[in-house]
Amino acid sequence: MTEQASPDGLAELLRAARQWAGITQEQLAGLSTVSVRAIRDLEQGRVRHPRRETLRLLAGAMRLSDARRAALELAVEGAEAGTVMRETYGAELAPPPRPLRRLVGRTEELRSLTALLSTEHERLLSVVGLAGVGKTRLAQEAALALHSRDRTPVVWVDMNEAAPPVAGPAAARSPRSALAGWARSVALGGRGLDELASVIGGRATLLVLDGHDDAPHLAAPLLELLHACDRLKVLITTREPHRTPGNRLLPLGPLPVTDPVRADGTGGPLPGDSLTAGRPAVELMLSYVGHMRPDLLPGDSLVRTVADLSRALDGVPRAMEAAASWLLLRSPAELLAIARTSPLDVVDDVTAADTGGEGMAAQLAAAVAALDDGPAALLGNLSLLADGWSADQAATELSAPPATVVRDVHALMLRGLVRRLPGDEDGAPRFGVLNLVRRPAAERAALLVRATALVS
Repeated sequence: MTEQASPDGLAELLRAARQWAGITQEQLAGLSTVSVRAIRDLEQGRVRHPRRETLRLLAGAMRLSDARRAALELAVEGAEAGTVMRETYGAELAPPPRPLRRLVGRTEELRSLTALLSTEHERLLSVVGLAGVGKTRLAQEAALALHSRDRTPVVWVDMNEAAPPVAGPAAARSPRSALAGWARSVALGGRGLDELASVIGGRATLLVLDGHDDAPHLAAPLLELLHACDRLKVLITTREPHRTPGNRLLPLGPLPVTDPVRADGTGGPLPGDSLTAGRPAVELMLSYVGHMRPDLLPGDSLVRTVADLSRALDGVPRAMEAAASWLLLRSPAELLAIARTSPLDVVDDVTAADTGGEGMAAQLAAAVAALDDGPAALLGNLSLLADGWSADQAATELSAPPATVVRDVHALMLRGLVRRLPGDEDGAPRFGVLNLVRRPAAERAALLVRATALVS
């Protein structure tokens, strides 16, 4: 039995719970001391306001979990969700979503995030990065680690989903959707603060706001919730940093695409070494290729082509997965040629158009469009430079004030549009613009030049 109530509400939930328990109405009556007639009336929808004690007797007889019992009580017309939640709130009622795939190449990022979530001093964190870079997947893994290790309840809110009503018929809500509804409303500055605060109280809880991209500042009710619940932590995944005091920003860049460095200082694997060892982007891209084209044998030639593909696509997981789908029409070499010259042409597969969702190319363009004019102009100019520049070199090349360049490069790195490259011999940091944003950066820069010309 799932937690989501059907349109028939309590009657359907109770019938499904009994069938899940594998007992008849007569057996349930004997186990619960509730009469067969009362059970039959409940399952036929004749009773809309059963006593809570009756439901508890039935739930106990069927050995239902707290989450399933809460679902039954919420399905009663007029049930007070807050009361139900307070009595059953815990790790079972609020689990994180289970990942469908293993996490690749984020060992250090996961260790850092889980360590911060485990401290008492960090209570508001934001994982910031490009669309498709893996923010949600990292947050899932960190939330699952806390939930499994410490039995921490995790209220997970997908901010991109259509919001269910915070108030309304209780039969339309499951325990998880009620919690998520309150949290979503609070995050957007609406109602639900009192209800959510009364449920969480002093219990250690992780609230995850996945895809909270729209507002530059966090809503006041969310900060009030943090003050009201002193053991609550909030983890946000976002494309744009929330400029709020106390918010710890954690930039998440693409997977590394450079070759491992040998002991002699040269790049590339040593003879006999695995072509994917220590190269998570290559490993992940190769898995996508293998799933899409199992007929392609993973020999050295294919692995090298896949490595070049992952580099052309900046090691962005979603971009690599979408590109692999085009192998149904193209050979790996043909796909690589396209990705090198026009990577945005392969980062969207047909499913984005079929489902009406926003494709990755549009999301990357939106990320560039959201920049202030200064960083946007700099990004367009940096796209013309060969990778491996330092901030000081860029300032010299572009005849720009070094302090301004450093500030704007920092803003670009925070949003994942510029990545850090291995340093030179003296350890000085080097940078490069992502291939995926070069075209939208050039288009935005051209618009700025035209707008300046019109003004002058």
